Amino acid sequence: MIRTVLRQVAQGLLLVLAVVVLNFLLLLAAPGDPVETIAGASGGMSEALKNELRAQYGLDRPALVQLGVYVGKVLQGDLGHSYYFNLPVSGLILERLPATLLLVLAAVSVAFLVGTTLGVLASRAPNSWLSQAITALSLAGFAAPIFWTGMMLIILFSFVLPVFPVSDMRDVTSTGQGWADVLDVAHHLVLPAATLALVYIAQYSRLARASMLDVLGSDYIRTARAKGLSGRAVLYKHALRNAVLPVVTMLGLQFGNVLAGAVLVETVFNWPGLGRLAFDSVLRRDYPTIMGVLLFSSVVVVVMNLLTDLCYRLIDPRIKTA
Repeated sequence: MIRTVLRQVAQGLLLVLAVVVLNFLLLLAAPGDPVETIAGASGGMSEALKNELRAQYGLDRPALVQLGVYVGKVLQGDLGHSYYFNLPVSGLILERLPATLLLVLAAVSVAFLVGTTLGVLASRAPNSWLSQAITALSLAGFAAPIFWTGMMLIILFSFVLPVFPVSDMRDVTSTGQGWADVLDVAHHLVLPAATLALVYIAQYSRLARASMLDVLGSDYIRTARAKGLSGRAVLYKHALRNAVLPVVTMLGLQFGNVLAGAVLVETVFNWPGLGRLAFDSVLRRDYPTIMGVLLFSSVVVVVMNLLTDLCYRLIDPRIKTA
């Protein structure tokens, strides 16, 4: 077990290093000059000052030298300096990380619990009106893009039901301290988390329903019923444990997609997280910040895949090392 984990960690580190190199080369090949963007934002700049900035940021060096310097800094834990914010990239990421973690974890938790519950309910009577209603809602959830769902919720809760805030993470009068701040953030979190969760509720409910139907038709389930176990015991003690495995696997593998969805949600709801930071950095050609956010996202995806494997083995100990 320990040897497997160490091998997967080593593979993950190599994958992250490959992502670092690929991100750098892609941004290097992108059109545009970040120094020209900075000059435009500052209202103009002399050529001498532009050249001084290029030398300061190392942009006047050959591409391979820039790549070597960047990889060397990353291996030392230095993600570079933001062109726009004039701050260390690692500090910017740590500053925005809590907001994104709060949004993603809330959305994933809601999607997993609600999606699995709906899938189990739909599998108990596959031809009932409840199962058909859940299937129809799942199809609607699949078809609705995240940004469209967010815009519809903003319109609904701005003009029809002004119950939840539709922008920002805190109220302008918030002091940022105590339980009042916790409740204020939770109040602002409802719509962004619901928007991000709706798509994944649809996916998890369909996957849980199909997995439960497959498991309920297995021989060991028929044996359990023949032994006289109650329907509730068969469902929750024997079937659910195996049926939830594909959902857990999908959850771990889709964590990268959830982060990508968070970029849209944070932009629509003006949520001050990493997605919003990445979006603004792309517009400003702030390459160190973009590469830092992409690197951090890659590390998160690799760690989530590793944790998914561990959860898989804990849920079903029969799974052996490949």
